[in-house]
Amino acid sequence: MDDHQTLLSRLAQPAATRIVLLVLDGVGDLRTAAQPRTALEQAATPHFDALARRSSLGRLVPVATGVTPGSGPGHLALFGYDPASPAADIGRGVLEALGLGLEVTPQAVAARGNFATADAAGRLTDRRAGRIPTAECERLCARLNAAVAAAGLPDLGVAVHPGEGHRFVVLLSGNDLHPALADTDPQQLGVPPLAARALEGAAAATAARVDRLIAVLQAAIAGEPRANRVLLRGFSRLPHLPSVADLYKVRAGAFAGYPLYRGVAGACGMRVVPCGRRIGEILPVVAEHWDDFDFFFVHVKQTDQAAEDGDFAAKVRVIEEVDAALPALLDLGPDVLAVSADHSTPAPMRAHSWHPVPLLLHAPATGFVDAGERFHELEAARGALGTLPARELMGLLLAHAGRLAKFGA
Repeated sequence: MDDHQTLLSRLAQPAATRIVLLVLDGVGDLRTAAQPRTALEQAATPHFDALARRSSLGRLVPVATGVTPGSGPGHLALFGYDPASPAADIGRGVLEALGLGLEVTPQAVAARGNFATADAAGRLTDRRAGRIPTAECERLCARLNAAVAAAGLPDLGVAVHPGEGHRFVVLLSGNDLHPALADTDPQQLGVPPLAARALEGAAAATAARVDRLIAVLQAAIAGEPRANRVLLRGFSRLPHLPSVADLYKVRAGAFAGYPLYRGVAGACGMRVVPCGRRIGEILPVVAEHWDDFDFFFVHVKQTDQAAEDGDFAAKVRVIEEVDAALPALLDLGPDVLAVSADHSTPAPMRAHSWHPVPLLLHAPATGFVDAGERFHELEAARGALGTLPARELMGLLLAHAGRLAKFGA
């Protein structure tokens, strides 16, 4: 734990209050010449705007100024961990595996996989294979497992598990495996997938084994019209993080419809509650479990999906969908409600970015009321909370919920 988290843990105390952290994944956006309004500005959000007029506004920097975060680090920061610390440096592979409910042994290495499309020259034309449906992913993963079994790879156990859409997880087992491998996803089009590469000398033998595995996997799907390549990223092992329950004296529940976010929450010791994927499916489950938890992590993925596709209109529609559902959440009576994001995903960029994310903090008993009229990036930049490291949000939530004791005499 870093000094800040140690201090919070020392001061944390139980209380009869409930905290809701509503994460609109990738909601932060930009103004550009071609897109003069952000998605939050464009969206009709009467409920968010009314709440903003009774709340505090500010911005969060997910990792550090200028650093573009992945979803894992972005969420770890929201939960109070320093995502740049070695203890919280968790690869996406193990988070996806935990999110799928897979049993991951301490010796195993997990990698997140994407099915991708390459042209006849082997150059990538789509890193997500046209977002193939989950049923097609399941069919392809069965083919990959059969190919691995037929190949009989020496000194390497392999299990390929389908995820959502184009995503899958590869679990590796064997002697002397090392997770310090670079991604094979080049993160750009027009180039071939990268070879497995060791980031440390101790991982060289593992890299060679993974390269042999990739050759088997890609041969098995070479004739597919869309999903004819595999991209692996986030090679990792099980983390050793202190749980949010032990740190903050809360009963924490996670309500997320997608594997990665369930995995991050599970790695932090939250109880992952099965739920749907859209806000209208998630909130009824939150209501059913209102008496079971003190801290509710509620995740909305579709804002990020739309932005990564460059679909500004779809991102606006998702924000409006969440706004329409907001009264149902407020009717539950949370003592503290925070609305923010794990990172920005500007629609013009079609990717995560380093820009701060807007934050709305509502606490009827103790909240400072801003003069903001709406909830969007510009109002947040002017807000009384200022611009904070995301890992400091948890302290604000606990304090507003009466869950931090006084420091010192």
